[in-house]
Amino acid sequence: MPVLTEPPSMGDVLKYEVNPNYTREVVTLLAGTPYPVGAVLGRITASGKYKLATSGGTDGAQTASAVLLYAVDATLADAVGIVVARGPAIVSRAGLAYDATVDDGAKITTKIGQLAAAGIIARDGV
Repeated sequence: MPVLTEPPSMGDVLKYEVNPNYTREVVTLLAGTPYPVGAVLGRITASGKYKLATSGGTDGAQTASAVLLYAVDATLADAVGIVVARGPAIVSRAGLAYDATVDDGAKITTKIGQLAAAGIIARDGV
C-alpha cells in the first residue's frame, strides 16, 4: 500500500489567534513566485503589495509583517492571499517559510522578532 502524505496546511502554521476578524487581512501578493503556507511576508512600501520578507533591501519588504495562511501561486500574476497581519496570534516556528536570503539562524531570529513586533509570536513545539 502506498504511503500518503499531505502538504502543509494552515493548521500546521497558525496555532492561536484572538479573533480572525481582527488578526487577518486579505492582501495582494507580488507576482513572480509561488508562496507556500507559512510564508513570512513583508510589505512593499511603494505599492502596498506583499512578498517574501528579505534579509536586505530598501523597498519595505525587509521587515517581516505577516504570515501567509494558505498557499498561493503568484507565478504569472499578482494574486490575493489571506495573512495573519497582527496579533495576538501564535504561529509554529517550524511551519514558517522564508525567502532564500534569510539563510541562517541570526536572520531567522531577526524575522521572528519583527513578527513579534506585530503581535505574531513564533513558538517551538506548538
